[in-house]
Amino acid sequence: MTSQMWPSGGRHLWPSGRAGAAQSHARGHLVYAASGVLAIHTERGTSIVPANRVAWTPAGVAHRHRAHGDTDIRVVFLAPAVARLMPDHPAVFLASGLAREVVLALTGSGAALAYSGSARARLVRVLADDLREAPEQPLRLPEPQDDRLHAIAALLHENPSDSASLAEIGKRIGASTRTLSRLFRDELGMTFYEWRTQLRVYHALVLLGDGYDTTRTAHACGWANPSGFIAAFTDIIGTTPGRYRADNVPGATRQAGVHTGGEPHRRSTG
Repeated sequence: MTSQMWPSGGRHLWPSGRAGAAQSHARGHLVYAASGVLAIHTERGTSIVPANRVAWTPAGVAHRHRAHGDTDIRVVFLAPAVARLMPDHPAVFLASGLAREVVLALTGSGAALAYSGSARARLVRVLADDLREAPEQPLRLPEPQDDRLHAIAALLHENPSDSASLAEIGKRIGASTRTLSRLFRDELGMTFYEWRTQLRVYHALVLLGDGYDTTRTAHACGWANPSGFIAAFTDIIGTTPGRYRADNVPGATRQAGVHTGGEPHRRSTG
């Protein structure tokens, strides 16, 4: 693990599995994973930040990071005047090519000396303006608070390939399907099957970051065939798992016979 930090930002190179302690900062900051997958945990849940997203954490918000796959973490702190342009809550944005290049320029080797204070301020303002126009793309897995939902989350985090129905899982934990459906809707704002698909895609990002290919990842995360996985992954992430792995995992190559591009023919809800 190596770190280079200066007042306006910095860079961390974390090995897979490295987790930071809970912390908060006096200034809001943007985080971008140039490679690997970063998970950001706050009281709102877990946000997943693959290499096509930029995460925003406001000043004073407690958070902790965890790397999945060898992860190149870039950090840009925002001055209060610029931070006011950003949401007052943690957010994840789809990163444009411009946003990625500006973050890399601001955090690359020698970046602390490469720009004058005014030049850096202009770049940061360009970055903030670009993100303001970008859609929020929250790859967020809400953290259940109810004990029954928490038990389901523990089961599926342990085994994301578990394809049991909500009724079957309810029998294991002693709760009715109606009660659990209401809890998922009221507390998490989604159905059980939508939430399980989000959880599976979260695990898929982790496995792809660790070097798994598309087929192996699909089976490990509960899809009976790769095409269903490709459809669900593309729907949520915006690119196919094969292309994502090839573009963002160091040393990855596209697997022969594995679909890595194009639009899926059908969608799966997990």
